[in-house]
Amino acid sequence: MFAKAFRVKSNTAIKGSDRRKLRADVTAAFPTLGTDQVSELVPGKEELNIVKLYAHRGDAVTVYVSGGNPILFELEKNLYPTVYTLWSYPDLLPTFTTWPPVLEKLVGGADLMLPGLVVPPAGLPQVQKGDLCAIVLVGNRAPVAIGVAVVSTSEMLTSGLKGRGFSVLHTYQDHLWRSGDKSSPPSIAPLALDPPELSEEKGSVQADPTLQGDMRHLTLEREEEENGEDQEMCGAKTLPEASEDPSVGDLSPDPTDGKTLQEQMDELLQQCFLHALKCRVKKADLPLLTSTFLGSHVFSCCPEGWQLDIKKSSYRKLSKFLQQMQQEQIIQVKELSKGVESIVAVDWRHPRITSFVIPEPSPTSQTIQEGSREQPYHPPDIKPLYCVPASMTLLFQESGHKRGSILEGSEIRTVIINYAKKNDLVDADNKNLVKLDPILSDCILEKSEQHTVMKLPWDSLLTRCLGKLQPAYQVTFPGQEPIVKKGKICPIDITLAQRASNKKVTVVRNLEAYGLDPSTVAAVLQQRCQASTTVTPAPGAKDSLQVQIQGNQVHHLGRLLLEDYHLPRKHIQGLEKAPKPGRKK
Repeated sequence: MFAKAFRVKSNTAIKGSDRRKLRADVTAAFPTLGTDQVSELVPGKEELNIVKLYAHRGDAVTVYVSGGNPILFELEKNLYPTVYTLWSYPDLLPTFTTWPPVLEKLVGGADLMLPGLVVPPAGLPQVQKGDLCAIVLVGNRAPVAIGVAVVSTSEMLTSGLKGRGFSVLHTYQDHLWRSGDKSSPPSIAPLALDPPELSEEKGSVQADPTLQGDMRHLTLEREEEENGEDQEMCGAKTLPEASEDPSVGDLSPDPTDGKTLQEQMDELLQQCFLHALKCRVKKADLPLLTSTFLGSHVFSCCPEGWQLDIKKSSYRKLSKFLQQMQQEQIIQVKELSKGVESIVAVDWRHPRITSFVIPEPSPTSQTIQEGSREQPYHPPDIKPLYCVPASMTLLFQESGHKRGSILEGSEIRTVIINYAKKNDLVDADNKNLVKLDPILSDCILEKSEQHTVMKLPWDSLLTRCLGKLQPAYQVTFPGQEPIVKKGKICPIDITLAQRASNKKVTVVRNLEAYGLDPSTVAAVLQQRCQASTTVTPAPGAKDSLQVQIQGNQVHHLGRLLLEDYHLPRKHIQGLEKAPKPGRKK
């Protein structure tokens, strides 16, 4: 969680009431601590600060700092001790032992796998899935990490110490530790039943042959929720060092992390999967078709500006990914009908779901596209303009404008007001009326009105004037110079068509005018709708493309354009063609 730099939101001195509440919370969370120990950990009068911060993945964390060192941190109303606290109270949590070379991997964000455990003569501590545990190194009882047990002790033994053992939250040498005095772990002698300390000779670790066998089979898995990288064998693939960059990372790691597109897609898939289970899928939804789960829940959890493509992940197929999640006992998948799989059960108490924090939307979120990173789409600013035609040149020339001049609505209003005042056309008896001289009559009146209409209200005069001007518009894309064009901007046009096979297709045109790439839109719709898409030249339009999606997908298309791309509804036509609830597409 703290493998990379975090961003501090606030740092304030604790209030007396909050100090008392913290003591009560510590007593409840760690019942083995006596009253004196609680008072020592949370002192009554010494300086104690509350630091609110955001971890590099967006987790909101509250940290309690005493004497310049973080002593506790709170995540989703759960209280955790830091290594600084555990060095004073080494027996506060159940303790598991691993090898010294593993520490570097844990600091980098790796989870602790079961083959890396050292089993003492007295056996492993008895814990249940989800219990908080301390991790120590052979030869020293000073904890170097804390983590949550992914499985119970009995399940660890039943599995033959294979698989993922602990989801690591905080380690010695991570950024939370660095926010303190950066002291090293004290030397705390092992208990009598602990295994003998290792000695280093000529760069190799000397130990019992059985333990050496465990060491050779030590497997470390990059924490999927933190960094999304899969590691096979210790030493087979080096994990990146913890980032020293003080800037706060967003969903996409800095390019210097060296992640491949596949690794990024694995991480994104894991995040969307956990997000969907935690926030969208309810027990009443089960059994749930896996295709529905993907299209209606997983894709909708994809952060703004990102594009999830399972084919570009290491899993390649949804079924393979769900099989892995089933092996981790997060979900249960069954084939309820031939060839159709459904999720029939979800363990909402699984540590990976309970510890998952919904990422906050980030303005710096990025798009994964074939290894490159592009800024997320922002709709253009579209401003209506007006062009002076030849028939109205006399009215505008006094203001310095000529035929073809392009003006904004506010400028048109100013021209009309100045013309009326300069030529003394405001009615003396009623200031709301404007007398029409020959130039105004010729410019804004119909031929049949020129001898009958002598005066007009201000609003009517302005409305008529705007109606006689030729339309134009200005389009401004973020970070680009404005583009001015004559005529009206064509709306994004959505239509339904019937193909020879009697199947409906949804067709969308004019995406380019709004800065949208038809190929990108087609790829997003293909995933969301789980339907085939094609991009073809638009009939009757030069250098323009159209997107076709199988079936009536107006609803999905509307959500994409309105909610994801934030385009104004007035620039989209055809949204009313969406299928009515209960009607087949």
